[in-house]
Amino acid sequence: MTSLITYRLGQIADVQQGYTFKPDYQGQSCGEWAYVKVADIGSPTSSKYLRKSLNYVSSEVLREMRATPFPAGSIVFPRVGAALRNNNKRILAEDCLTDDNVLVVTVRDANVCDPEYLYYWFDFHDLQDFCNSGTVPVINGRNLKLQEVPLPDIQLQRRTASVLSAWDTAIETTERLIAAKERHYTHELSRLISRGQHPRTHVGAVACEVSERNSGSYCTRVLSVTNSRGVVLPEEQFERRVASDDLSNYKVVRRGQYAYNPSRINVGSIARLDAWDEGVLSPMYVVFELDSTKVDSDYFRHWLNSYEARERIKKSVQGSVRETVSFGDFASVVIPLPDLAPQTAIARYLNALREEIDLLGKSLDALKRQKRGLMQKLLTGQWRVPVPEEATA
Repeated sequence: MTSLITYRLGQIADVQQGYTFKPDYQGQSCGEWAYVKVADIGSPTSSKYLRKSLNYVSSEVLREMRATPFPAGSIVFPRVGAALRNNNKRILAEDCLTDDNVLVVTVRDANVCDPEYLYYWFDFHDLQDFCNSGTVPVINGRNLKLQEVPLPDIQLQRRTASVLSAWDTAIETTERLIAAKERHYTHELSRLISRGQHPRTHVGAVACEVSERNSGSYCTRVLSVTNSRGVVLPEEQFERRVASDDLSNYKVVRRGQYAYNPSRINVGSIARLDAWDEGVLSPMYVVFELDSTKVDSDYFRHWLNSYEARERIKKSVQGSVRETVSFGDFASVVIPLPDLAPQTAIARYLNALREEIDLLGKSLDALKRQKRGLMQKLLTGQWRVPVPEEATA
């Protein structure tokens, strides 16, 4: 165990709230000073260091407001509202302004507390743990200053931050690689399916609706369809089982069949059942199966991921008072459909691209778990990172 000295956060850092900016000062996409809002902290383009903002202001505005930029190295995160659940924290890469929905934590003496080490201390904690109790979650700066921060000696802090930073670099590199692979997959999907010179037909020519009911409630595996993870158990999505006690009227879905939520298919809630042999879905769902002599199921699944398919599905209810897509609506959607052999060849190629992305996703999850485990050990002093003798001297 490493010896630690515990400080109140207010002893080692200033905790400040950002400034209220009049609407007249906002909306400038370039300028002398970045003006950071909560959206910038949560932006997918930002990493540990926040380098870009959607809003900028001039020095003249600063003088009018009598505002002082917060120094580079300060840690910023949301102060109030639903954004706290996203748990985003960033380090300012340069001197910046922030709005009043952002809290700014600035280390006073970097020889006592390393700013990056303190960032990882915040990264390890859930922002909601710092909130006041109430309907709207709020982090009170005065209460935040009372939080206890255990610190090892400064050289160990810097070494620890360096190790965790290496994990961040690996995570960010993997995320960028996944994003690039996703763009390539989308391009190939469009090139091979949407922009291919294929004959076109209606979905109804290759698919038929299935309305098998769960008579006697013999199947008890209740499923749900999401727009991000496909077919899942409801408790994975809602953290509890969401189903009627009587499942006899629920629809049976079997491995290889497709299902969608008629009121959410326009946002992508349609998927094929692959993880289980069978399950049941709420009676509101639509279940259908493909004619395997006419269409390759993997080809069809990739087509569903295409921009063209999503747009055609959305347009299938335009001008209607209904906000749902019946199977009749879906069956009328046009799909590019070459012969079966070319379909299979396209599907195999796109499958390989998706498998590579999935493997990278698993690698990313592993890196994040490893980083979390490292923070648990290093920030509590259970493990000590070796510090070179010259650094100690």
